[in-house]
Amino acid sequence: MIATRLHPDKQSAAQAIAREIAELIELRSKSGKSTVLGLATGSTPLPLYAELIRLHREEKRSFRSVITFNLDEYEGLGPTHPQSYRRFMEEHLFRHLDIPAANIHIPDGLSKQTERNCADYEASIRAAGGIDLQVLGIGRTGHIGFNEPPSAADSRTRRVQLDEVTRRDNSVFFGDVTEVPHGALTMGVGTILEARRIELLAFGEAKADIIRRAIQEAPSPGCPATWLQRHAACTFHLDAAAAKSL
Repeated sequence: MIATRLHPDKQSAAQAIAREIAELIELRSKSGKSTVLGLATGSTPLPLYAELIRLHREEKRSFRSVITFNLDEYEGLGPTHPQSYRRFMEEHLFRHLDIPAANIHIPDGLSKQTERNCADYEASIRAAGGIDLQVLGIGRTGHIGFNEPPSAADSRTRRVQLDEVTRRDNSVFFGDVTEVPHGALTMGVGTILEARRIELLAFGEAKADIIRRAIQEAPSPGCPATWLQRHAACTFHLDAAAAKSL
């Protein structure tokens, strides 16, 4: 079952989730345990990342015990490419926190052994003890991570072909749709569902219809986000515009 939490604006949502993350890190640190976070990219989580940086700088919160796994990466883009997710995360989060570099994991978009790379990514998540809290956005196709329809509930980290809707939506970052890669590496739906907690963020009227579908339609490969209904601790953080069709 998906729980919904309405916020006045995206900044309020960011503050609430950042506080939850900080409290989780503190709780696990007291027991000598790491906190494993699953992270998303794109414009939606930017206020959250800005708030985590603020907590580190102004409230002296430490992230040294954190291990991170990003959801996805574009196929063919290396870490120095302006639109790679590795560079995105460095610019908007990692370089501003004290997470050890060895604790940061992002799929390798340049790997020549894709299946091996994806299997190793899954193994690394298991070795870390699994993901404690997964941050998600949602695409207009219903994708979570880059799990485009159709995506099965038991799908694992793999190469995927990006939907043309997703490529057009993401072209705002590249300048032209012809520059957007056709493929990506992504955690699978099954990988995401194994996270102990899932926090999905969605804001604005453009997300209203897909939020309605994700919550109200029967789970199916045709809308991968509907699989989140099967998770025991999944919360959608929305503003009024994103929730208008519920």
